[in-house]
Amino acid sequence: MSTEIPPRPLRPLTDVWLRPRKVFRSLANTPVGPLDYVLGALQGIVSWLAFCRTESLGQHAGVGELLGEALLVGPVAGILGILLMCAIYRRLGRVVGGTAGRNQVFHVLSYGGVPLVASLGLWLLTAAVAGSAAFMQQPPTTPEPLAALLLSVQPVVHLALIGWSLLLQVMGFAEVEGLALRRAVGVWIAGQLLVLIAVVVVGVALFGQELAPRG
Repeated sequence: MSTEIPPRPLRPLTDVWLRPRKVFRSLANTPVGPLDYVLGALQGIVSWLAFCRTESLGQHAGVGELLGEALLVGPVAGILGILLMCAIYRRLGRVVGGTAGRNQVFHVLSYGGVPLVASLGLWLLTAAVAGSAAFMQQPPTTPEPLAALLLSVQPVVHLALIGWSLLLQVMGFAEVEGLALRRAVGVWIAGQLLVLIAVVVVGVALFGQELAPRG
């Protein structure tokens, strides 16, 4: 009588942290679903909160207002961002001989951002404890030990989780495109540069007239 224990079913949301290649391989033939869009929306919310801190918007607005804006703007920006990056990375992959389809690239961008999405919990905790100081580059000194701890730890953890997400995406591209890791890194960097150029072009088109010097 066999006593062999059957393998544990793969859980993409948790297994992607340490077994990204296996997760992306298992998702290869899975269509893009609601969870992909939810992950994209949550990434957008976190990115908007990070933008608020970069611009020190906590000096001019309360926590409720900033979180409300994040809930309105973040999901739209996150999903549109993934759609744009999906189109860019799919074309870049073809240029270097990759074989991934749209769904595979979409999965890499959405599930690869799971660590970034996980940082949302710490963002909300820091905002709840420290208030608007969570959205300032140089938050004021606080006598509350927990608030001071969160304000010092949260940015470090956030950056670490961003790095983890980027690593998962690079490994994901290597898997779905059938590329060596070094070439996958090049594809990821090229994609980020193209996104940056697109953002700059759109920014100039929308606000160039306002920023141009007046004679």
